[in-house]
Amino acid sequence: MFFIIFAILAISVYAPSFWVRYVMSKHGDELIDLPGTGGELARHLIKRFDLSGVKVEETEPFRDCFDPQDQAVRLSTENYNGKSLTAVAVAAHEVGHAIQFYRKEKIFELRSRYLPTARFLSQIGVGIMWLFPILAIVLRSPFAVGLAIGTSLVMQLMGALAYLIILPEEWDASFNKALPILIEGNYITKDQIPKIHSVLKAAAITYFSAALANVFNVWRWLLILRR
Repeated sequence: MFFIIFAILAISVYAPSFWVRYVMSKHGDELIDLPGTGGELARHLIKRFDLSGVKVEETEPFRDCFDPQDQAVRLSTENYNGKSLTAVAVAAHEVGHAIQFYRKEKIFELRSRYLPTARFLSQIGVGIMWLFPILAIVLRSPFAVGLAIGTSLVMQLMGALAYLIILPEEWDASFNKALPILIEGNYITKDQIPKIHSVLKAAAITYFSAALANVFNVWRWLLILRR
């Protein structure tokens, strides 16, 4: 019975994360007819919307973001240098966050209020999770180990919920900013709109899907410790 619950939980939790990676990869092929790379589009949009002081930087894979402290749109190498629908959509999405920040929109306050909390809770939960084997050996107390597991699970669930709270801000960056900008500016063709829509949806749930995947790691350790 435990294995059935474990399998159902694994599918439910990992499905969003797998879907995000699948969509990003599916539309990540180079398209020679696109006018520029993701990095070039980001710089163009920053200039177009007069977001003075906002810069564009290259970062590690899957670390695309807008950093309000440094006022920087950060794009992974694939999206910074790539001429793909994924690169274009992700660049526009992150510039969408920069627009929220620059215009001091209320919805951007969700990020400043809840994102640090979400990251902190998730990181603490993951940290406790990696201590499971040590705790099991040192404490040799089922209650203490169970308490650690429970604490990690609660922390990561709370982190996932905090990421869920900022989804409206992510949705706004994708569908009230990026998509209209790309369509109205004729940066994409009509037949590319559904594909861009999928990538923008994936970009909007990236944080939440990653947090859910971390929650599943707790259950994986539970299975290991039961042996």
